[in-house]
Amino acid sequence: MAAEAVIVDAVRTPVAKGKPGGAYADVHPVDLHAHALAALVERTGIDPAEVDDVISGAVGQIGEQSGNTARWALLGAGFPESVPGVTVDRQCGSSQQALHFAAQGVIAGAYDVAIASGVESMSRIPIGSQFQGKDFAGPKVGARYDQGLVPQGISAELIAQRWNLSRTELDEFAAESHRRAATAWKDGLFDSQVSFVNDLHVDESIRPETSVESLAGLRLAFRDEYWEQRYPELDWRVTAGNSSPVNDGSAAVLVASRESADRLGLTPRARVHAFAVAGDDPIYMLTGVIPATQKVLARAGLTIDDIDVFEVNEAFASVVLAWQRETGADLAKVNVNGGAIAIGHPLGGSGARLTTTLLNNLEQTGGRYGLQVMCEAGGLANATIIERI
Repeated sequence: MAAEAVIVDAVRTPVAKGKPGGAYADVHPVDLHAHALAALVERTGIDPAEVDDVISGAVGQIGEQSGNTARWALLGAGFPESVPGVTVDRQCGSSQQALHFAAQGVIAGAYDVAIASGVESMSRIPIGSQFQGKDFAGPKVGARYDQGLVPQGISAELIAQRWNLSRTELDEFAAESHRRAATAWKDGLFDSQVSFVNDLHVDESIRPETSVESLAGLRLAFRDEYWEQRYPELDWRVTAGNSSPVNDGSAAVLVASRESADRLGLTPRARVHAFAVAGDDPIYMLTGVIPATQKVLARAGLTIDDIDVFEVNEAFASVVLAWQRETGADLAKVNVNGGAIAIGHPLGGSGARLTTTLLNNLEQTGGRYGLQVMCEAGGLANATIIERI
């Protein structure tokens, strides 16, 4: 009989602006990551020697985030040298994939206890640093997609066009994300999930004063002569205001078998009910959240109406709104305390951050099932359903 994978605890740092002058710009990403790992141990009281593996996500695996950054983070957190670590890359879903791997290892009996975590320091490793201007996809992919691959901002524009999402709709969604996140901090709803670094006591990218009117004054982020020639049909509408910012942050989730949790005196908060990963068109790129959601619901034997709260990563407002159009989910249940447009999107750390927030949202609302889904470069998406215990 397969073991049951439970989530014992989850913690995140507040998310900082990922640029010079941001609250974590002087913090090495290994130390930022180590902070979340150490906080998880402190909160649970677990002996880190009991951890069978630390599986971590990072996107910019270059420079200070290279060389299997998970290993250095766990050592930086004071774990015994006997504890292994591995770094995975499923782009923005890297630490959500880490959670899947941890849960799969527990269910298979390969792990008793594992940590899924993630980090991104975009102030020190700018977005896209790992590509270094090279053709990462290669000529065979170029031949298959002869119109050429596109950056995510163009994908967001294509999605807005395909689902007929107006600039006003995108801006309204973004303003609501800031309102919800600011209210959540004010009401103490994030207090139970954060461990503070460098005296940052709020997610740094939240702008409580954001309004639809102020967002309407922002310039288009991706429109230029080259892309206008490539896509003359586009009615451009994506701005920095209805997109996620660049950020620094880390998060960590402790996963164990039910039996191991009982043996170690740990109290599970949720179980990993189902998980799935899906691929989709790499030109639209960010629409994988739609088939991934359908896949994980089918795997769990649930419908969209069975889900009490959702965390859908707000890489761009158009992604979440297109997902909602296709799934029929109630937006009142989606990102109830704001999403990445306001809180921030520290790439490799975002999957674990979403899990941390989802777990707390379930407990705060008294819900049973929570679903998180993450769009990822290359037309990929991870989806996870957790069940509150």
